[in-house]
Amino acid sequence: MKKLCAMIGKYFGIIAILFLILGFTMPENFKWVLSKVGGISVLTFLLGIVMFGMGTTLSVKDFVLVFKRPRDVFLGAVAQFFIMPFLAFSLATIFQLDPALTAGVILVGTCPGGTSSNVITFMSKGDVALSVTMTSVSTVLSPILTPAITYLLIGTKIAFDPVGMFLSIVQIVIVPICLGVAVKTFLPKLAAAATDYTPAISSIAISLIIAGVIGASKNAIVANFGIILLVVILHNCLGYALGFAVARLTGLSWKKAVALSIEVGMQNSGLAVGLAKAHFAAMPAATVPGAIFSAWHNISGAMLAWLYVNVLNPRFDPELRKEMEALRAPAKELA
Repeated sequence: MKKLCAMIGKYFGIIAILFLILGFTMPENFKWVLSKVGGISVLTFLLGIVMFGMGTTLSVKDFVLVFKRPRDVFLGAVAQFFIMPFLAFSLATIFQLDPALTAGVILVGTCPGGTSSNVITFMSKGDVALSVTMTSVSTVLSPILTPAITYLLIGTKIAFDPVGMFLSIVQIVIVPICLGVAVKTFLPKLAAAATDYTPAISSIAISLIIAGVIGASKNAIVANFGIILLVVILHNCLGYALGFAVARLTGLSWKKAVALSIEVGMQNSGLAVGLAKAHFAAMPAATVPGAIFSAWHNISGAMLAWLYVNVLNPRFDPELRKEMEALRAPAKELA
């Protein structure tokens, strides 16, 4: 079972694409994802599972870095909540997206970073501690900043309740994460055992959300697939590029820049889907950008990790070059 769960976590991007296709071709089979059971939203429950899993991986030490390296974390938070919302608004304006898709793209931009960024940063040989802290801090800030920035960007054109969105984020994100942190703190053995399974469970939960949303919005996707996919790809990739540029221009090291690049480019798009469903219910297509982003950014993240490890890090990371030279030195002496 552990091997199966590890494989699911490893190939989440491919699984997400598969569920996207299943949702599109067999929408009736995934209607239940957007329904309610006993008055409880299945989608909200699935997101709660994902956030609980995230909570079981966090601890107090993940926030200690805020005090040890406040400048790094501050830059990460500013980049997170400025670059992606700015890109979202710009792309929605440039491509003249309709109100539903605009709301969906803006929500993707204003949501915090996702846990996938931590895995991709590790794969990319970036600063994992900084990545985890930035994810944690942006998540804690999201109940205030996500509705506030969303309202600032589209509140005068598309009606929604920012206070209600604040409460939704507390319910969907903060409460499950706090429960997860509590389990890790007071039941550490249980939390440690759960970490073998929670990534796979979270992957399946997000994949089901993708399938449900794609199935429910099939007609909107058929009509706008090319433009939605293009906007999602540009949003994600420009986020990587601008995040890296800001990091280097402000003097952060290569490894920190790698972490910030990935943290900015990869969003908690599952949360964007949940918020779109709850607060833009009259516009079902608002959930589509988040669903497609969820599938795409895991594929692009894996590609970016390969690029960093095989091309960029060996050429431009001075710390890695020193390590490689140190390894070569004994070989030269023996020769």
